[in-house]
Amino acid sequence: MRTIRITGTGSALPGRIVTNKELEQMVETSDEWIRERTGIGERHVSVGETVVTLASEAARKALEQAGKRAEEIDLILVATSTPENVFPCTACEVQREIHAEHAAGFDLNAACSGFLFALQTAQAYIQAGIYRTVLVIGVDSMSHMVDWSDRSTCILFGDGAGAVVLRESKGGLFVQAAHSDGAKGDVLTGCSRHRKNWDHPDEAKAAYIQMDGQSVFKFAVRRVPEIVEELLEKARIQKEEISYFFLHQANRRIIEAAAKRTGVDISRFPMNLQEYGNTSAASIPILLDEWNKKGLLKKGDKLVLAGFGAGLSWAGSLLEW
Repeated sequence: MRTIRITGTGSALPGRIVTNKELEQMVETSDEWIRERTGIGERHVSVGETVVTLASEAARKALEQAGKRAEEIDLILVATSTPENVFPCTACEVQREIHAEHAAGFDLNAACSGFLFALQTAQAYIQAGIYRTVLVIGVDSMSHMVDWSDRSTCILFGDGAGAVVLRESKGGLFVQAAHSDGAKGDVLTGCSRHRKNWDHPDEAKAAYIQMDGQSVFKFAVRRVPEIVEELLEKARIQKEEISYFFLHQANRRIIEAAAKRTGVDISRFPMNLQEYGNTSAASIPILLDEWNKKGLLKKGDKLVLAGFGAGLSWAGSLLEW
């Protein structure tokens, strides 16, 4: 059976870093308060960089590591909920920037779960024999969706991009699961930056993220362990066989709670949210790229990737490195 194998990773981050100390000057908060409740110490914020430039930079790095030329890519999938334009889609703009002239491309929006949904879409295309080489990118510029006077959300998010190159593999291991609960979607929302009322065209609706933090926390600490168990059962392997659990980097307390409920030591749950905050669809591929570049991922390692976010949506993949 055809499966996928990650052959290259890459990431890109804006140059501007906003520390917790800087946020203390903007809202009623403190470095200690933010670290205690989230684990976040700083985040990168776009100043001049765009979703397209960040995604393209991450893509070039992933291609270079994979030893692939852009024209060898068959398909580009971009997971994002913060595109600069509704159309052309970000994937087509990335195709233009990296000169992937033979690739098809389109975007997916599943918020913070987006990279997993895109990865699973790539697997479906590869398994069906439609494409052999796919570039999957998770990218978001959450700073453009944040109300910087709202301390409940502005402390959480950052900007960035992560990319992987996928190739067809014979044999390999890849199982997946994805779920949505639209009935509870109103606990985490964000509207279009350009939404206008027909009767009042001059009154554009604010594009801020609105979040019921307690509800999102309860949702995440319940659903992440559930999807991990679902993946292990589908793969018919034990949790002891998993080298690392790469979870969406939203909040340290969520990851710690998920590790405890899963019965796995926290040392097998990599984290970098202290440096980047919640980068939405980019968080898992950025983390993968860091671990890969540090040489911490070995051929044959079994990895669980799991994400959760607005929708509500949650998804996971279990694969072999």
